[in-house]
Amino acid sequence: MKKRCLTLGSMLLVLLLPFHWAYAKQTGPSFIRDAEIEHTLRSYAIPIFNAAGLNGKDVAIYIINDRSLNAFVAGGQRLFMFTGLLERVETPNQLKGVIAHETGHIAGGHLARTQEALENATVRSIIGILLGAVAIAAGGGAAGGAVIAGSGSIATKSFLEYSRTQESSADQASITYLDSTGQSGRGMVEFLEILDQTYRSYNTGLSYYRSHPITSERIAALRQRVEKSPYRDTLDSPESVVELNRMQAKLFGYTRTLAQTLRKYPVTDQSIPGRYARAIAYFRYPDLDKALKEVDSLLDEIPTDPYFHELKGQSLYENGDPQGALPSLETAVELAPREPLILTLYGRVLNATGNIADNNKAIEVLTESLALDPNNAASWDQLAIAYSRNGNTGMLALASAERYLLGGNYQKAIFHAKRAQDLFNAGTPANLRAEDIITLAGEASRKNR
Repeated sequence: MKKRCLTLGSMLLVLLLPFHWAYAKQTGPSFIRDAEIEHTLRSYAIPIFNAAGLNGKDVAIYIINDRSLNAFVAGGQRLFMFTGLLERVETPNQLKGVIAHETGHIAGGHLARTQEALENATVRSIIGILLGAVAIAAGGGAAGGAVIAGSGSIATKSFLEYSRTQESSADQASITYLDSTGQSGRGMVEFLEILDQTYRSYNTGLSYYRSHPITSERIAALRQRVEKSPYRDTLDSPESVVELNRMQAKLFGYTRTLAQTLRKYPVTDQSIPGRYARAIAYFRYPDLDKALKEVDSLLDEIPTDPYFHELKGQSLYENGDPQGALPSLETAVELAPREPLILTLYGRVLNATGNIADNNKAIEVLTESLALDPNNAASWDQLAIAYSRNGNTGMLALASAERYLLGGNYQKAIFHAKRAQDLFNAGTPANLRAEDIITLAGEASRKNR
Protein backbone atom coordinates (compact mmCIF):
# COMPACT_ATOMS: atom_id res chain seq x y z
CA MET A 1 0.00 0.00 0.00
CA LYS A 2 1.49 3.33 -1.01
CA LYS A 3 2.27 5.61 1.92
CA ARG A 4 0.79 9.09 1.96
CA CYS A 5 3.32 11.91 1.82
CA LEU A 6 3.15 14.51 4.57
CA THR A 7 1.84 17.96 3.76
CA LEU A 8 3.13 21.30 4.84
CA GLY A 9 0.39 22.12 7.31
CA SER A 10 0.78 19.23 9.65
CA MET A 11 4.01 17.46 8.82
CA LEU A 12 6.36 18.54 6.05
CA LEU A 13 9.62 16.84 5.22
CA VAL A 14 11.93 19.15 3.30
CA LEU A 15 14.66 17.11 1.60
CA LEU A 16 18.12 18.20 0.61
CA LEU A 17 16.63 18.55 -2.87
CA PRO A 18 14.31 21.53 -2.40
CA PHE A 19 10.57 21.41 -3.06
CA HIS A 20 10.36 17.61 -3.27
CA TRP A 21 7.98 15.74 -0.97
CA ALA A 22 9.37 12.85 1.04
CA TYR A 23 8.10 9.92 3.04
CA ALA A 24 9.08 9.38 6.65
CA LYS A 25 10.99 6.25 5.69
CA GLN A 26 13.14 8.26 3.25
CA THR A 27 16.82 7.70 3.88
CA GLY A 28 19.11 10.68 4.18
CA PRO A 29 18.71 13.91 6.11
CA SER A 30 15.33 15.62 6.07
CA PHE A 31 13.48 18.21 8.07
CA ILE A 32 10.10 18.10 9.71
CA ARG A 33 7.89 21.16 9.97
CA ASP A 34 4.76 21.04 12.06
CA ALA A 35 2.75 23.92 13.50
CA GLU A 36 1.92 22.25 16.81
CA ILE A 37 5.37 20.76 17.45
CA GLU A 38 7.10 24.03 16.62
CA HIS A 39 4.69 25.87 18.92
CA THR A 40 5.46 23.44 21.76
CA LEU A 41 9.22 23.65 21.32
CA ARG A 42 9.16 27.43 21.17
CA SER A 43 6.95 27.64 24.27
CA TYR A 44 9.61 25.60 26.09
CA ALA A 45 12.56 27.44 24.56
CA ILE A 46 11.74 31.16 24.37
CA PRO A 47 11.88 31.79 28.14
CA ILE A 48 15.28 30.07 28.17
CA PHE A 49 16.54 32.05 25.17
CA ASN A 50 15.42 35.29 26.81
CA ALA A 51 17.08 34.33 30.11
CA ALA A 52 20.34 33.87 28.16
CA GLY A 53 20.09 37.43 26.82
CA LEU A 54 19.05 36.29 23.37
CA ASN A 55 16.04 37.53 21.46
CA GLY A 56 13.86 34.43 21.50
CA LYS A 57 12.28 35.35 18.19
CA ASP A 58 15.68 35.41 16.48
CA VAL A 59 16.68 31.84 17.36
CA ALA A 60 15.50 29.39 14.68
CA ILE A 61 14.60 25.83 15.68
CA TYR A 62 14.92 23.04 13.12
CA ILE A 63 13.60 19.49 13.58
CA ILE A 64 15.61 16.76 11.87
CA ASN A 65 13.81 13.55 10.95
CA ASP A 66 16.39 11.16 12.35
CA ARG A 67 16.17 8.73 15.26
CA SER A 68 19.59 9.63 16.63
CA LEU A 69 19.61 11.13 20.12
CA ASN A 70 21.12 14.44 19.24
CA ALA A 71 20.77 18.20 19.29
CA PHE A 72 23.22 20.94 18.41
CA VAL A 73 23.63 24.55 17.38
CA ALA A 74 25.27 25.84 14.22
CA GLY A 75 25.30 28.69 11.76
CA GLY A 76 24.45 31.56 14.05
CA GLN A 77 21.40 31.30 16.26
CA ARG A 78 20.13 27.99 14.87
CA LEU A 79 19.14 25.10 17.10
CA PHE A 80 18.82 21.65 15.48
CA MET A 81 16.90 18.93 17.31
CA PHE A 82 16.58 15.30 16.21
CA THR A 83 13.27 13.45 16.42
CA GLY A 84 15.09 10.64 18.22
CA LEU A 85 15.83 12.97 21.11
CA LEU A 86 12.32 14.43 21.15
CA GLU A 87 10.85 10.93 21.39
CA ARG A 88 13.34 9.70 24.01
CA VAL A 89 12.99 12.39 26.67
CA GLU A 90 10.73 11.29 29.51
CA THR A 91 9.67 14.69 30.85
CA PRO A 92 9.39 18.27 29.61
CA ASN A 93 12.08 19.16 32.15
CA GLN A 94 14.56 16.83 30.45
CA LEU A 95 13.87 18.45 27.08
CA LYS A 96 14.13 21.93 28.54
CA GLY A 97 17.46 20.93 30.08
CA VAL A 98 18.81 19.96 26.65
CA ILE A 99 17.51 23.23 25.16
CA ALA A 100 19.12 25.20 27.99
CA HIS A 101 22.44 23.41 27.47
CA GLU A 102 22.45 24.11 23.73
CA THR A 103 21.50 27.72 24.48
CA GLY A 104 24.63 27.86 26.60
CA HIS A 105 26.68 27.04 23.51
CA ILE A 106 24.99 29.86 21.56
CA ALA A 107 25.32 32.46 24.30
CA GLY A 108 28.91 31.35 25.03
CA GLY A 109 30.00 31.80 21.44
CA HIS A 110 31.37 28.25 21.35
CA LEU A 111 31.01 27.99 17.60
CA ALA A 112 32.72 31.30 16.88
CA ARG A 113 35.37 29.65 14.71
CA THR A 114 32.77 28.54 12.19
CA GLN A 115 30.14 31.23 12.57
CA GLU A 116 31.24 33.30 9.58
CA ALA A 117 31.30 30.31 7.27
CA LEU A 118 28.00 28.92 8.46
CA GLU A 119 26.17 32.23 8.84
CA ASN A 120 25.37 32.45 5.15
CA ALA A 121 25.04 28.72 4.50
CA THR A 122 21.71 27.29 3.47
CA VAL A 123 20.09 25.11 6.08
CA ARG A 124 20.26 22.11 3.78
CA SER A 125 24.04 22.56 3.51
CA ILE A 126 24.33 22.75 7.27
CA ILE A 127 22.36 19.55 7.81
CA GLY A 128 24.61 17.68 5.41
CA ILE A 129 27.66 18.83 7.33
CA LEU A 130 26.07 18.11 10.69
CA LEU A 131 25.17 14.54 9.81
CA GLY A 132 28.50 13.95 8.14
CA ALA A 133 30.33 15.18 11.22
CA VAL A 134 28.26 12.92 13.44
CA ALA A 135 28.95 9.93 11.19
CA ILE A 136 32.67 10.58 11.38
CA ALA A 137 32.51 11.03 15.17
CA ALA A 138 30.69 7.69 15.42
CA GLY A 139 33.38 5.93 13.43
CA GLY A 140 31.91 6.07 9.93
CA GLY A 141 34.67 8.15 8.39
CA ALA A 142 34.08 7.20 4.75
CA ALA A 143 30.31 7.62 4.95
CA GLY A 144 30.59 10.85 6.89
CA GLY A 145 33.10 12.21 4.43
CA ALA A 146 30.74 11.43 1.56
CA VAL A 147 27.92 13.35 3.23
CA ILE A 148 30.16 16.31 3.94
CA ALA A 149 31.64 16.31 0.44
CA GLY A 150 28.21 16.94 -0.99
CA SER A 151 27.43 19.82 1.34
CA GLY A 152 29.51 22.61 -0.17
CA SER A 153 32.86 24.23 0.47
CA ILE A 154 32.02 25.18 4.06
CA ALA A 155 32.19 21.48 4.89
CA THR A 156 35.91 21.90 5.44
CA LYS A 157 35.16 23.86 8.58
CA SER A 158 35.31 21.73 11.70
CA PHE A 159 32.60 21.91 14.32
CA LEU A 160 30.67 19.75 16.76
CA GLU A 161 34.00 19.31 18.49
CA TYR A 162 33.02 20.78 21.81
CA SER A 163 35.75 20.75 24.42
CA ARG A 164 35.12 19.51 27.93
CA THR A 165 35.52 23.09 29.11
CA GLN A 166 32.80 24.25 26.74
CA GLU A 167 30.53 21.40 27.81
CA SER A 168 30.96 22.27 31.46
CA SER A 169 30.42 25.93 30.70
CA ALA A 170 27.20 25.16 28.83
CA ASP A 171 26.06 22.91 31.71
CA GLN A 172 26.55 25.66 34.27
CA ALA A 173 24.91 28.23 32.03
CA SER A 174 21.91 25.95 31.52
CA ILE A 175 21.22 25.88 35.27
CA THR A 176 21.51 29.65 35.43
CA TYR A 177 18.91 29.98 32.67
CA LEU A 178 16.59 27.41 34.25
CA ASP A 179 16.90 29.11 37.65
CA SER A 180 16.06 32.43 36.01
CA THR A 181 12.84 30.93 34.66
CA GLY A 182 11.95 29.12 37.91
CA GLN A 183 12.57 25.62 36.53
CA SER A 184 14.48 22.63 37.83
CA GLY A 185 17.77 21.53 36.32
CA ARG A 186 17.29 17.92 37.34
CA GLY A 187 15.98 17.04 33.91
CA MET A 188 19.35 17.77 32.33
CA VAL A 189 21.11 15.54 34.88
CA GLU A 190 18.55 12.78 34.29
CA PHE A 191 18.97 12.92 30.55
CA LEU A 192 22.76 12.79 30.71
CA GLU A 193 22.51 9.81 33.04
CA ILE A 194 20.15 8.06 30.62
CA LEU A 195 22.57 8.64 27.75
CA ASP A 196 25.59 7.62 29.79
CA GLN A 197 23.98 4.40 31.02
CA THR A 198 22.65 3.50 27.56
CA TYR A 199 26.02 4.10 25.93
CA ARG A 200 28.05 2.21 28.52
CA SER A 201 25.64 -0.71 28.77
CA TYR A 202 25.09 -1.29 25.07
CA ASN A 203 27.90 0.65 23.35
CA THR A 204 25.34 2.14 20.98
CA GLY A 205 27.51 4.91 19.61
CA LEU A 206 24.91 7.52 20.51
CA SER A 207 25.41 10.69 18.48
CA TYR A 208 24.85 13.00 21.41
CA TYR A 209 27.34 11.05 23.48
CA ARG A 210 29.92 11.34 20.74
CA SER A 211 29.47 15.03 19.94
CA HIS A 212 28.95 16.08 23.59
CA PRO A 213 31.44 14.01 25.62
CA ILE A 214 29.82 12.88 28.88
CA THR A 215 32.03 12.23 31.87
CA SER A 216 31.25 11.24 35.44
CA GLU A 217 32.93 14.46 36.58
CA ARG A 218 30.70 16.51 34.34
CA ILE A 219 27.55 14.84 35.65
CA ALA A 220 28.72 15.19 39.26
CA ALA A 221 29.44 18.90 38.83
CA LEU A 222 26.06 19.46 37.21
CA ARG A 223 24.25 17.52 39.92
CA GLN A 224 26.00 19.52 42.63
CA ARG A 225 24.89 22.79 41.05
CA VAL A 226 21.33 21.55 40.64
CA GLU A 227 21.01 20.46 44.26
CA LYS A 228 21.92 23.98 45.39
CA SER A 229 19.15 25.49 43.33
CA PRO A 230 15.99 26.66 45.11
CA TYR A 231 14.04 25.29 42.12
CA ARG A 232 15.46 21.75 42.21
CA ASP A 233 12.12 20.21 43.23
CA THR A 234 9.96 22.26 40.87
CA LEU A 235 7.70 19.98 38.84
CA ASP A 236 6.60 20.27 35.23
CA SER A 237 3.24 21.93 34.74
CA PRO A 238 0.39 19.60 33.72
CA GLU A 239 0.04 21.61 30.51
CA SER A 240 3.66 21.03 29.50
CA VAL A 241 3.31 17.30 30.15
CA VAL A 242 0.26 17.16 27.88
CA GLU A 243 2.16 19.07 25.18
CA LEU A 244 5.08 16.65 25.32
CA ASN A 245 2.82 13.59 25.18
CA ARG A 246 0.97 14.99 22.18
CA MET A 247 4.20 15.89 20.39
CA GLN A 248 5.64 12.42 20.90
CA ALA A 249 2.43 10.72 19.77
CA LYS A 250 2.30 12.92 16.69
CA LEU A 251 5.90 12.19 15.76
CA PHE A 252 5.32 8.47 16.19
CA GLY A 253 2.17 8.47 14.06
CA TYR A 254 3.91 10.30 11.22
CA THR A 255 7.24 8.50 11.24
CA ARG A 256 6.22 4.89 11.92
CA THR A 257 4.03 2.36 10.13
CA LEU A 258 0.41 1.75 11.08
CA ALA A 259 1.35 -1.59 12.63
CA GLN A 260 4.05 0.02 14.78
CA THR A 261 1.69 2.77 15.86
CA LEU A 262 -1.03 0.31 16.85
CA ARG A 263 1.46 -1.65 18.93
CA LYS A 264 2.50 1.44 20.86
CA TYR A 265 -0.98 3.02 20.93
CA PRO A 266 -3.49 0.11 20.77
CA VAL A 267 -7.17 0.81 20.24
CA THR A 268 -7.72 0.17 23.95
CA ASP A 269 -5.71 3.35 24.62
CA GLN A 270 -8.36 6.03 24.62
CA SER A 271 -6.08 8.81 25.83
CA ILE A 272 -5.73 11.94 23.71
CA PRO A 273 -2.18 11.02 22.60
CA GLY A 274 -3.32 7.49 21.75
CA ARG A 275 -6.20 8.62 19.57
CA TYR A 276 -4.04 11.35 18.03
CA ALA A 277 -1.31 8.91 16.97
CA ARG A 278 -3.83 6.45 15.53
CA ALA A 279 -5.71 9.16 13.61
CA ILE A 280 -2.46 10.17 11.92
CA ALA A 281 -1.39 6.60 11.22
CA TYR A 282 -4.81 5.67 9.80
CA PHE A 283 -5.00 8.58 7.37
CA ARG A 284 -1.46 7.86 6.14
CA TYR A 285 -2.21 4.15 5.66
CA PRO A 286 -4.74 5.24 4.20
CA ASP A 287 -7.94 4.35 6.06
CA LEU A 288 -9.89 7.60 6.05
CA ASP A 289 -12.96 6.26 7.85
CA LYS A 290 -10.95 5.14 10.87
CA ALA A 291 -8.89 8.32 10.80
CA LEU A 292 -11.99 10.53 10.85
CA LYS A 293 -13.54 8.47 13.63
CA GLU A 294 -10.49 9.06 15.82
CA VAL A 295 -10.12 12.74 15.02
CA ASP A 296 -13.86 13.38 15.45
CA SER A 297 -13.67 11.84 18.92
CA LEU A 298 -10.86 14.29 19.71
CA LEU A 299 -12.92 17.21 18.41
CA ASP A 300 -15.91 16.10 20.46
CA GLU A 301 -13.70 16.35 23.54
CA ILE A 302 -11.83 19.56 22.62
CA PRO A 303 -13.78 21.34 19.85
CA THR A 304 -11.59 24.47 19.97
CA ASP A 305 -8.28 22.73 19.30
CA PRO A 306 -6.89 24.14 16.02
CA TYR A 307 -4.49 21.25 15.48
CA PHE A 308 -7.28 18.66 15.53
CA HIS A 309 -9.17 20.68 12.92
CA GLU A 310 -5.94 20.96 10.93
CA LEU A 311 -5.50 17.18 11.04
CA LYS A 312 -9.06 16.58 9.86
CA GLY A 313 -8.54 18.95 6.95
CA GLN A 314 -5.24 17.35 6.04
CA SER A 315 -6.74 13.86 6.22
CA LEU A 316 -9.53 14.78 3.81
CA TYR A 317 -7.24 16.69 1.45
CA GLU A 318 -4.61 13.96 1.22
CA ASN A 319 -7.31 11.40 0.58
CA GLY A 320 -8.62 13.31 -2.44
CA ASP A 321 -11.28 15.63 -1.01
CA PRO A 322 -9.91 19.22 -1.04
CA GLN A 323 -13.39 20.73 -1.05
CA GLY A 324 -14.37 18.71 2.01
CA ALA A 325 -11.16 19.76 3.75
CA LEU A 326 -11.85 23.49 3.53
CA PRO A 327 -14.33 23.88 6.46
CA SER A 328 -11.92 22.20 8.88
CA LEU A 329 -9.00 24.31 7.73
CA GLU A 330 -11.08 27.50 7.85
CA THR A 331 -11.88 26.67 11.48
CA ALA A 332 -8.23 25.89 12.23
CA VAL A 333 -7.19 29.28 10.84
CA GLU A 334 -9.89 31.05 12.86
CA LEU A 335 -8.66 29.34 16.04
CA ALA A 336 -4.94 29.87 15.28
CA PRO A 337 -4.72 32.87 12.92
CA ARG A 338 -0.98 33.36 13.43
CA GLU A 339 0.17 29.81 12.60
CA PRO A 340 1.86 30.20 9.19
CA LEU A 341 2.05 26.47 8.50
CA ILE A 342 -1.70 26.06 8.95
CA LEU A 343 -2.25 29.07 6.68
CA THR A 344 0.01 27.52 4.04
CA LEU A 345 -1.84 24.21 4.15
CA TYR A 346 -5.10 26.13 3.79
CA GLY A 347 -3.65 27.99 0.80
CA ARG A 348 -2.45 24.73 -0.75
CA VAL A 349 -5.92 23.20 -0.46
CA LEU A 350 -7.57 26.34 -1.87
CA ASN A 351 -5.22 26.03 -4.85
CA ALA A 352 -6.27 22.40 -5.31
CA THR A 353 -10.02 22.95 -5.67
CA GLY A 354 -9.81 24.42 -9.19
CA ASN A 355 -12.27 27.18 -8.23
CA ILE A 356 -11.23 30.70 -9.30
CA ALA A 357 -12.68 32.23 -6.12
CA ASP A 358 -10.65 29.76 -4.05
CA ASN A 359 -7.60 30.64 -6.13
CA ASN A 360 -7.95 34.33 -5.26
CA LYS A 361 -8.49 33.42 -1.62
CA ALA A 362 -5.30 31.33 -1.74
CA ILE A 363 -3.30 34.43 -2.70
CA GLU A 364 -4.71 36.26 0.30
CA VAL A 365 -4.07 33.38 2.71
CA LEU A 366 -0.55 32.61 1.45
CA THR A 367 0.39 36.28 1.64
CA GLU A 368 -0.69 36.25 5.30
CA SER A 369 1.40 33.14 5.90
CA LEU A 370 4.49 34.70 4.33
CA ALA A 371 4.06 37.87 6.39
CA LEU A 372 4.52 35.62 9.44
CA ASP A 373 7.17 33.28 7.97
CA PRO A 374 8.82 34.79 4.88
CA ASN A 375 11.49 32.07 4.76
CA ASN A 376 9.20 29.18 3.83
CA ALA A 377 10.09 28.24 0.27
CA ALA A 378 7.05 25.97 -0.09
CA SER A 379 4.73 28.89 0.72
CA TRP A 380 6.34 30.90 -2.08
CA ASP A 381 5.90 27.89 -4.35
CA GLN A 382 2.17 27.76 -3.64
CA LEU A 383 1.87 31.51 -4.07
CA ALA A 384 3.56 31.22 -7.47
CA ILE A 385 1.00 28.57 -8.43
CA ALA A 386 -1.85 30.83 -7.36
CA TYR A 387 -0.49 33.81 -9.33
CA SER A 388 0.04 31.59 -12.37
CA ARG A 389 -3.59 30.53 -12.32
CA ASN A 390 -4.92 34.07 -12.18
CA GLY A 391 -2.56 35.26 -14.91
CA ASN A 392 -0.37 37.60 -12.85
CA THR A 393 2.94 36.86 -14.58
CA GLY A 394 4.86 39.56 -12.73
CA MET A 395 4.03 38.26 -9.27
CA LEU A 396 4.49 34.69 -10.53
CA ALA A 397 8.06 35.58 -11.52
CA LEU A 398 8.76 37.37 -8.22
CA ALA A 399 7.34 34.54 -6.08
CA SER A 400 9.37 32.02 -8.10
CA ALA A 401 12.52 34.08 -7.52
CA GLU A 402 11.87 34.09 -3.77
CA ARG A 403 11.33 30.33 -3.85
CA TYR A 404 14.58 29.59 -5.66
CA LEU A 405 16.57 32.01 -3.52
CA LEU A 406 15.50 30.20 -0.35
CA GLY A 407 16.18 26.83 -1.97
CA GLY A 408 19.74 27.77 -2.88
CA ASN A 409 19.16 27.65 -6.66
CA TYR A 410 20.69 31.05 -7.26
CA GLN A 411 20.82 31.00 -11.05
CA LYS A 412 17.08 30.32 -11.30
CA ALA A 413 16.44 32.97 -8.63
CA ILE A 414 18.31 35.53 -10.75
CA PHE A 415 16.51 34.41 -13.93
CA HIS A 416 13.03 34.86 -12.43
CA ALA A 417 13.98 38.10 -10.63
CA LYS A 418 15.18 39.63 -13.91
CA ARG A 419 11.94 38.55 -15.52
CA ALA A 420 10.03 40.25 -12.70
CA GLN A 421 12.09 43.43 -13.16
CA ASP A 422 10.99 43.58 -16.79
CA LEU A 423 7.34 43.36 -15.73
CA PHE A 424 7.31 46.00 -12.98
CA ASN A 425 8.03 49.69 -13.30
CA ALA A 426 11.32 50.96 -11.92
CA GLY A 427 11.07 52.15 -8.32
CA THR A 428 8.03 50.06 -7.42
CA PRO A 429 8.33 47.77 -4.36
CA ALA A 430 8.18 44.66 -6.55
CA ASN A 431 10.90 45.95 -8.88
CA LEU A 432 13.13 46.88 -5.93
CA ARG A 433 12.62 43.47 -4.33
CA ALA A 434 13.58 41.78 -7.59
CA GLU A 435 16.77 43.85 -7.62
CA ASP A 436 17.49 42.77 -4.02
CA ILE A 437 17.03 39.11 -4.96
CA ILE A 438 19.47 39.47 -7.88
CA THR A 439 22.05 41.00 -5.53
CA LEU A 440 21.56 38.41 -2.77
CA ALA A 441 21.60 35.47 -5.17
CA GLY A 442 24.70 36.76 -6.91
CA GLU A 443 26.57 37.20 -3.61
CA ALA A 444 25.55 33.78 -2.37
CA SER A 445 26.51 32.15 -5.66
CA ARG A 446 30.00 33.67 -5.52
CA LYS A 447 30.53 32.54 -1.90
CA ASN A 448 29.61 28.97 -2.76
CA ARG A 449 32.10 28.66 -5.62
